[in-house]
Amino acid sequence: MARVVLIGNLAQLTGGVAEFNLPATSVKQLYQQLAALHPELGPHLEDGVAVAIDGQIYQETLLQPIDPDSEVFILPQIAGG
Repeated sequence: MARVVLIGNLAQLTGGVAEFNLPATSVKQLYQQLAALHPELGPHLEDGVAVAIDGQIYQETLLQPIDPDSEVFILPQIAGG
């Protein structure tokens, strides 16, 4: 199962849980699994977050594959001005 880490304030939406081991094979499936576990996280995933899979950051992520031994980091959007 992939190791998934929530960065920043995203863990506040999961009761402080920042790490998960999930059997997702794509980012889309990962989002579905996380939203099923923690529904309050779902809207934040839909609004857009940055996703790093095995050290590579992706912008268009929904179809990115996730290997069983991958490390996935989900980061909140950073607003700039």
